[in-house]
Parts: sequence; structure tokens; C-alpha cells
Amino acid sequence: MIRKSWAVTAACTVLFGFGVAVFSDVGVAGQDKKKTEKKVEKKAEKKKEVWTDINDKTLPIDFKFQGEYVGEKVGAQVIALGNGAFQAVIYTGGLPGAGWNGKDRSLLAGTLEADKVVFTAAQGKRNYLAQAPTAFSATAKFPPVGHQESLSATIVGDTMTLKDKSPIELKRTVRTSPTLGAKVAAGAVVLFDGTSKDEFNGGRLDKVTGLLNTDGSDVTTKRKFSNYTAHIEFILPYRPDARGQGRGNSGFYQVDHYEVQILDSFGLEGKDNECGGVYQRLNCKVNMCLPPLQWQTYDVEFTNAVTENGKVTKKSRITLKHNGVLVHDNAELVGVTGGARKEAEGTPGLLRLQGHGNPLQFRNIWVVENK
Repeated sequence: MIRKSWAVTAACTVLFGFGVAVFSDVGVAGQDKKKTEKKVEKKAEKKKEVWTDINDKTLPIDFKFQGEYVGEKVGAQVIALGNGAFQAVIYTGGLPGAGWNGKDRSLLAGTLEADKVVFTAAQGKRNYLAQAPTAFSATAKFPPVGHQESLSATIVGDTMTLKDKSPIELKRTVRTSPTLGAKVAAGAVVLFDGTSKDEFNGGRLDKVTGLLNTDGSDVTTKRKFSNYTAHIEFILPYRPDARGQGRGNSGFYQVDHYEVQILDSFGLEGKDNECGGVYQRLNCKVNMCLPPLQWQTYDVEFTNAVTENGKVTKKSRITLKHNGVLVHDNAELVGVTGGARKEAEGTPGLLRLQGHGNPLQFRNIWVVENK
């Protein structure tokens, strides 16, 4: 009882400012609590960097401005670079695969201003895929061939007004591949139709969406293939702050030897390490990558290498249509690509959907085996 009374007295003494020990302990505890709360708040406020659903209500306003715009004999691809920054690639003749003359382009730098995006001609020192929007170039060479420094533009709603000698209106368009939702061909092996992933090792079937998710890890077929025609549909995540290989990197490996790159390369050159390219081997004839969060297709005809006495006598060949447009025409593959299996060329192999740490989604996958 005496000790309890002393404790109460001591506490009262502290309350009236005559002591510091007990008060100090309470203060430390309070400070620790505040630090913990700040850590929780900081974690909760961490900026979201990746989106996988076009209906996600947290998508930044930038998302609605990125995409493709078409006018009379001119096309534009608007690339979101994060935090209200954009770059527009203006194509003479129309969009890639739909009228562009394959040569002339202009680059415009854009900034979000309230409910519109204002563009001026890109200027200064710029490098391909630079992180800073002020240094970013969507073309390997800057300025590109045909670049017009007199151009400017504004996007309001679904309309881009391109300004030079006289204004030109371009309307937002959403292109879809002519093979999107393609019916399973006769005699095909159905690898994924949204109901089961029994044909695959790895991956996750989302029973709500019916999609096959990599969740950042590789997914491989259980069967091996050699010569075939394949159809596959995929959707790329939206990662506006990322650049180059950080922007939804994945791949579709043929017989686990040759990687057809899957990547958000919208508006870029179509290099071997970009969407539709055969990694380390083949650039695309034209870059047919659509904007992220739009469904895309690969239609592949693959012929495996032929060997005699352990030596390759005929190299593997590939024909690829990306979103219905021919980007590789019976092209020869000179050796395997990075990340390939160790077995010799010409042997049957698995089909692999590369995860590479990115949340890729796939659907409608089937293969017709050829002789």
C-alpha cells in the first residue's frame, strides 16, 4: 500500500512539472507510436506504379489521353511518360500498318494542363527512351526524318488538333486485331480457353476474368512442340513511369529456344528487344504494338531447325503477324536467343510465356501441329 501511494504521488509530481523520469518514459512511448503511425501512413501512400485492369478506378488521368489518333493522311501515337508528361509521334500518311509512309515522323512533347494536353515540337538534346520526359525520344535518332519543328497540338476529350499552317483534327481510335478472339482451328491443341490451365506448368487461372496470369513468373506448356502454327492473345500492364525493358517485359518462346519479345513498346522503333521482335535476332518490319491495357495478338508459324549428324542443316524459320500485320516473313533464325534451354536446335521444346517479374495476362491460346 505504501509503495502504491508513493507511485501515485510520484506520478502527480510529474504531472505538475516537479519530476521528469516518468514523464520522459511516456513521451518516448508517444514518439514511438507516432513513428509507427508515420511508417504505416507512408506505406499506405506509396505511389502505385502498375495497373493491369482498364476498369481500375485508380488509373491516373494520363491514361485517357494516351493512345492512337487518326486524321486525313496523318496518324498520331501518344505515349504516357508519367506525372502528366507525354510524347506524341506524328506519322505522315497514317498510323503504322495503316497508311504511314514508313519514314517521316515528328515528335511533340506534351504536358497535362487541367483537362487537356498541350504539345509543342520536341527540341533540345534527347536520347532514345531517356527516363526524364524532357530528354525522352521515341525515335532512335533525334530529330527523326521528317521532323517538323513548326508543329504543335492540343488534345481535348477524344480530339487532337494538330496545328501548322492550318489545323488538322485527329480523332481517337482504338484499333483491334483482326485475329482477336480467333476461333480455334480444326485439329488444334487448345492450351488455354479460360476454363483450365491443365496444359501449363505455372501460372494462375483467374476464375473471375478467365485469364491466365504469370504473376511475374514463367509459365510453360506440359507438351513439347516442333513445327506448328500458334495463336495467342495478351495484354500489357500500364507502367507510365517505366522505360525500356522495365515496361511490362515478357516473351513468347518458340520451342523454348527463340524469344518473341512481349513489351510495352507502343510508339517506338520496333527493335529486336521490343514487342514483336525476335530477341537479339530480328527487328520488326513495322512496330505494331498497341497501347497498354489493350488486347493484342500474335499469330506464329514456326518451322524448327533440321539437323544431320548433330549439325544444323536448315535453320529455324518464323512468320509472325502482330495484331494481324506481318512483321516477320518466313525469316531465318540464326541461333537461339538469350534465356534458351540448353538442348540442341532442331529438338522439340516447350512453349514458354516469360514472367520476368511482370504481371502479364493471356487468353485464347492454341496450337496446330504441322508436319
